[in-house]
Amino acid sequence: MGQTHRAGVQSESSPTEGDDAATLHAAPLTASEKNTLETWKGSCNAPAIDVDAEAGDPMFVRAAARTMQVLSAFQTTDKPLSLGGISKASGLDRSTTQRIVHTLRKLGYIQRDEHDRGFLPGLRLYDHIFDAMRLNGLIQRAVPLLLELRESVDERVDLSLLDDLRLVYATRFQPKRDTIYAMMLGQSVPVYCSSSGWAVLSRMDGDTAKDVLERSRKVRYTPNTLIDEGAILDKAAEAKERGFAVALEQLLAGEIGLSAAILNGTGQPVGTVTITAMLSDRSGDELIRSVGPMLMRTASTLGRGW
Repeated sequence: MGQTHRAGVQSESSPTEGDDAATLHAAPLTASEKNTLETWKGSCNAPAIDVDAEAGDPMFVRAAARTMQVLSAFQTTDKPLSLGGISKASGLDRSTTQRIVHTLRKLGYIQRDEHDRGFLPGLRLYDHIFDAMRLNGLIQRAVPLLLELRESVDERVDLSLLDDLRLVYATRFQPKRDTIYAMMLGQSVPVYCSSSGWAVLSRMDGDTAKDVLERSRKVRYTPNTLIDEGAILDKAAEAKERGFAVALEQLLAGEIGLSAAILNGTGQPVGTVTITAMLSDRSGDELIRSVGPMLMRTASTLGRGW
């Protein structure tokens, strides 16, 4: 089930639809794109914010938004970026980019890579990751429960938090056979084609669920990836009836994910608990029977913490 989206700020010159600047509207896919499989890279970007759309907000600080555009430039690269690369990825002019990069280097939020080939996010960002995790009550409550669940099921267990069109991995506990890559926090999966996404859709009202799907850029990662909105809503309905969602080979071939939604005090979904396994190790039916009840209990317990 492993996919990743990261936070971003839309270029000041980039158009957007709608009045809500934090709302992403995906460009419609062409017929060719609908029939093409994309490689799942374990990451997908967060909805962008249109800075220009906030022009009428007197409390909105454009300089702060531009700084986030620079930091967000690293989301789509797998190597250090030059100043020109940051400028292009952020949508800012070179002069503005240079001043922001200089400031962030002084503060420790951007650094040169060890071979001096370009810029990377700096170590000071880890302070804020730690703060976000230690001050989040749900994450703190979840850790012992997820450890217990992992010991019982001997499969990867994740806590994901809902962020509009995606869910972000906040805590991950993997079996010994899993890869280091699968341990990384901050990765995320799209709502439309993941067990965690179907679980939260099952707890949304109909209009909200349809809005999320309409704004999602729905592409195929495997031949089994669902992109039809009606079929996705059917999966959400099944999840509501069962108590948890089951997704087969939506992002990766041979993978099965089971997810139960975590609800806040008003009954709204805020995240999920997910168990992920490989079909080569366990049959889907056996996994559903053996771990489904434990999965639902864990998610229900976390929901009662509000």
